[in-house]
Amino acid sequence: MTTAVIVDAIRSPMAKGKAPKDGKPGGALSGLHPVELLSQVFGQLIDRNGLDSSLVDDVIAGCVSQVGEQSGGVGRFAWLAAGLAENVPGVTINRACGSSQQAADFAAQGIIAGAYDIVVAGGVESMSRIPMFTSRIGQDPYGPSVAKRYAPGLIPQGVSAELIASRWKIDREALDEFSARSHNRAAASDFRREIVPITVEEPDGSTTVVYQDETIRPGTTVDKLGTLKPSFYDEATATRFPEINWSVTPGNSSQLTDGAAAVLIMSEERATALGLTPRARFHSFAVAADDPISMLTGPIPATEKLLARAGIGISDIDHFEVNEAFASVPLAWADHFGVDQAKLNPRGGAIALGHPLGGSGARLLTTMLHALEDTGGRYGLQTMCEAGGMANATLIERI
Repeated sequence: MTTAVIVDAIRSPMAKGKAPKDGKPGGALSGLHPVELLSQVFGQLIDRNGLDSSLVDDVIAGCVSQVGEQSGGVGRFAWLAAGLAENVPGVTINRACGSSQQAADFAAQGIIAGAYDIVVAGGVESMSRIPMFTSRIGQDPYGPSVAKRYAPGLIPQGVSAELIASRWKIDREALDEFSARSHNRAAASDFRREIVPITVEEPDGSTTVVYQDETIRPGTTVDKLGTLKPSFYDEATATRFPEINWSVTPGNSSQLTDGAAAVLIMSEERATALGLTPRARFHSFAVAADDPISMLTGPIPATEKLLARAGIGISDIDHFEVNEAFASVPLAWADHFGVDQAKLNPRGGAIALGHPLGGSGARLLTTMLHALEDTGGRYGLQTMCEAGGMANATLIERI
């Protein structure tokens, strides 16, 4: 069987997904078209590996809000914007928050199947320029049959996060403790090896180079987070779900973020022939789903399926990346598997770094790879909850 390996993985800095408003500045990357943001990551990925870009078989990019500036096949046009070879095709996919994790999985699976030798996988989301749910304004994305099946209706992800907290008996203090730890772990981490600088042209024609995450809040405490009000309470929902304690706040949820990431994936044979050093191999994959009301519990069955396929136990894994869409998601996952939380998102997660939807899967993979190298760990497992109750799980092995 052909082995799919990671040769390199990089990401942009994570910037606040905030557009300029009323004379106030936006996030550090808000002035950059999403195609330009991803193109800079693609270009640096190719350049730093000395790769002839015409050798790449495909570009697979994740993007969730494929509307407006993100509607034109963002992966293909980001590749062209980087000045890379025109003969390389591209496709943009949407598996909700797991889009770029799925992009990497599809790339690796295509190599294992013999359809590819070299693929660039990645993703992008500019949440300052294309706000979440832009594509749904005035639209019904579900249709009458889904509405009838799940009457009286599907619920926001934040309410699902509340249901998880209630079901697993995770109180507000535990959510805020986890969230403060995310910021403090991220603040203590050195991300310089995985971040590439991004150049932004300002309205006056000058340029700014962004090279650090701007989402991390060092010194975040439980007391500070405890002052925030719940985000998703309303009277009708409270009547429908009387078990909810209403503990999900902006402070224990992922941040809206602009960001991009990319991974260079090859067959081991092709990497060797090109004189490139593989850094990790793809070991196993799984996708799974749970009901779309609980919605965010999908990482549990996805992980169970992955472990069964991989033939290893949870205790064999050195590093876990469970996307911090909301603090209750990784906490419930860790409780289910009895995981040592020292191994869970040890460099912080989306609560601190932010969640640029289509770019998050590749961002988690990038961070996990570098962390395994820095600590000497062998196995890393990544899983992400996704809209509609879905989840991806991916296992890599450091070489």
